Amino acid sequence: MFIGGLNEACGLFGVWGHKDAASVVYYGLHAQQHRGQDGAGIVVKNGDNLTRHRGPGLVSEAFTKEIIDTTLKGTAAIGHTRYAMTGKLHNQDGYQPRLFHFEKSSLAICHNGSLMNSQELRHDLEEDGSIFQTTADAETLAHLIRKNREPLLLDKLKAALAQIKGGFAFLLLTQKKMIAARDPRGTRPLVIGKLGDIYVVASETCAFDIVGAEYVRDVAPGEIVIIDDEGLRSYSFTSDAWLAVCAMEYIYFARPDTNIQGINVHASRKNIGRRLAKESPSPAADIVIAAPDTGVSAAIGYAEESGTPYEMGLIKSRYVARTFIEPSQELRAQGVKMKLSAVRAIVEGKIVVLVDDSMVRGTTSTRIVTLLREAGAKEVHMKIASPLFKHPCYYGVDMQSTSELIAHGNTVAEINKIIGTDSLSFVSEEGLAEAIGIPCGKNGSGLCMACFNGNYPI
Repeated sequence: MFIGGLNEACGLFGVWGHKDAASVVYYGLHAQQHRGQDGAGIVVKNGDNLTRHRGPGLVSEAFTKEIIDTTLKGTAAIGHTRYAMTGKLHNQDGYQPRLFHFEKSSLAICHNGSLMNSQELRHDLEEDGSIFQTTADAETLAHLIRKNREPLLLDKLKAALAQIKGGFAFLLLTQKKMIAARDPRGTRPLVIGKLGDIYVVASETCAFDIVGAEYVRDVAPGEIVIIDDEGLRSYSFTSDAWLAVCAMEYIYFARPDTNIQGINVHASRKNIGRRLAKESPSPAADIVIAAPDTGVSAAIGYAEESGTPYEMGLIKSRYVARTFIEPSQELRAQGVKMKLSAVRAIVEGKIVVLVDDSMVRGTTSTRIVTLLREAGAKEVHMKIASPLFKHPCYYGVDMQSTSELIAHGNTVAEINKIIGTDSLSFVSEEGLAEAIGIPCGKNGSGLCMACFNGNYPI
């Protein structure tokens, strides 16, 4: 439960060949609202024109029925929900998709992830005459494409993506095609579905369920997928491609009903909870409770494996937006107070096992433990469904400094004292990989756990 903790950077959705394309994208973005709440945008193709609308806040706040039905009429569209990793909150320049108009064509781009060599690329492009309007990585890709002298867009894109380092998923739209691309390690998720004969692309499979589409497959690491009136075609932009999908997608970022690489997120989290119960049992516990909502699946797994009753000991307000969106620590801390309350009738006098998905800065964990103590919990034993965060992430996650990490420089015993628990334990790296069902290689392959072990796949 990352109130004031860890944040991931955005959700993508696209459709080609649908008479109500913007409506389909609207609902696809709505299903992925958890991936970004700062703002949303949609670009539609109507004949030879690309039209865009962007706005701050939730998808339902950024778009009205009138905008969808009139401004955004078209037969193909891509959309984006934004979490602001850089730039000011509600800065319109940061909202995606980015839309670029050239002499004979137009191009829309939206992006999830982060380019590690963005500053280097921007410097070289500016030296060569490019003029940047924003800090968005999508704009960097547009300049790389435009500068390339190859006659075909596919070849331009291949050359551009070959210059980029980092974790990314891109969706592009022109007057003639929709294009999806995933980084050579597949760190950020991207999936293909079909709505009848119509192709859709999304960050998560949960978006397919809401629009009635069927999952086809994941976009492969290092793959470019082109979708147009001729159907779907696949290309590779690198020979150095292998899977290193982000472990945090399974632990926290993705919705429980999403499948990533064919593995269900809820089932994975339950398995992690079971593994936690085996690795760090609490035989004297009266109840198991979860830090809502992303700790629930793991808590259920822990309760089932340990035989300890699962209870709802913490209540989350449904009327407060995800507080990690707020950029300042002061607002994050206030968000914890607004968002959570303990159920005194359930926890008072009890030895409580508290299961949470992860611990980054420790501020949220401290507040939750305080809430439970104030509600009369006799003991609080915290179980974390991920290993210790010791290393920054550079692939599209809001965690790029070791100074932010409570586990950097502190032992488990020291963290236990800081947050005020009676005991504290984390699932092992081996246990995590086995519970999810994807091995983790020494080079970071399979399941990327760089934030835990420092084995960066890129």
